[in-house]
Amino acid sequence: MNLYRIGELAKAAGISERTIDYYTKLGLINPEKRTLKNYRLYNHETLTTLKRINQLKQEKYTLEEIKDMLERWRTVAEESEVTDKLTQLEIQIQKLEREVNEINPLLKELKPNQARAALSNILPKGAACIESLQILLNHFTSM
Repeated sequence: MNLYRIGELAKAAGISERTIDYYTKLGLINPEKRTLKNYRLYNHETLTTLKRINQLKQEKYTLEEIKDMLERWRTVAEESEVTDKLTQLEIQIQKLEREVNEINPLLKELKPNQARAALSNILPKGAACIESLQILLNHFTSM
């Protein structure tokens, strides 16, 4: 198992050692163990968590909200709960596909100004949806 000292972790994550200290004090991350000289050692999962924290901060979540999210993600869900959630996602995706197919003929008839206005309204939500699906797909392809 590859363990990082605080400086190595900071460099790999692209953040300061002070930030790592702060996140550790807040309980966002925890050292895997300590050396005989009391240096904190962090595992590779911590690096992944730091990248997730940075992404959530860019999405304007507070550190308290991020802490809550991380605690929920660390809690192992029942297999049936995960299956239920994935089934719900599949149903929502199918519904969205049907709705897109229904509206497609109408979109072709829009004037350029109307099309731009419609696109500007759905683009942020659509991008967030695509990013969420990409995270989900990346999770399953990395297994």
